[in-house]
Amino acid sequence: MSTTIITPEDIIKKGKIVFKKTENMTDNTLSYCPGCGHGVAHRLVMEVVEEMGITEKTIGVAPVGCSVLAYDFMNVDMTQAAHGRAPAVATGIKRVFPEKYVFTYQGDGDLAAIGTAETIHACNRGENIVIIFINNGIYGMTGGQMAPTTLDGMKSSTSPYGRAVETMGYPLKITEMVAALPGVSYATRQAVHQAKYVRKAKKAIQKAFENQRDEKGTSIVEIVSNCNSGWKMSPEKANEWLDENMLTYFPLGDIKK
Repeated sequence: MSTTIITPEDIIKKGKIVFKKTENMTDNTLSYCPGCGHGVAHRLVMEVVEEMGITEKTIGVAPVGCSVLAYDFMNVDMTQAAHGRAPAVATGIKRVFPEKYVFTYQGDGDLAAIGTAETIHACNRGENIVIIFINNGIYGMTGGQMAPTTLDGMKSSTSPYGRAVETMGYPLKITEMVAALPGVSYATRQAVHQAKYVRKAKKAIQKAFENQRDEKGTSIVEIVSNCNSGWKMSPEKANEWLDENMLTYFPLGDIKK
């Protein structure tokens, strides 16, 4: 029995391309832990930038943490900010180059802890930027410490018995907090660990960049993700735990349009 092999060239000739890598992603091999959502989030941001035709006009700001690796993979102009200061750096860039599309790419430890002030004040001023906020409930790169978003009872390297809200406070719902500010035009929470969520996340990211184009103020897109290394789980178990725990406290959907 003969076997017919369909090559990528055959598919291209028949006009049946269903997916191709965006040119806005470099050819560098992703160095994130297997199962991490950063790679998917990177791709979505870069696909939106390419499809909107704004590649040459886009500047990204990546601070400290796992997000600092973004400039290895995002094939647009990138600059690094000190830990937590990405919204302040993005503010400066946008004011000097108002015609550019400026976005930050930040983790929860960066954005919601050391960068709390920069985040809140940039949002309160209504800076015309996009904030991409990856929330995995823990400090990823620096050793799995408790973050402002760590859930009640969740264990980390600095809360080995679990977060105790009586002494450590409640997990911050940072997107709901900034959504109350008049300078924020769009605040939403999405996810990327299932295909159905990936599609919605991309639409949200596109809306955020369109808001910047239309000069509507700050748009923040929170993406709830996993950190299977920090959570000490397999990727499969981490996704299950995310569904059962993270999405209960951080429900998905638009918070402010």
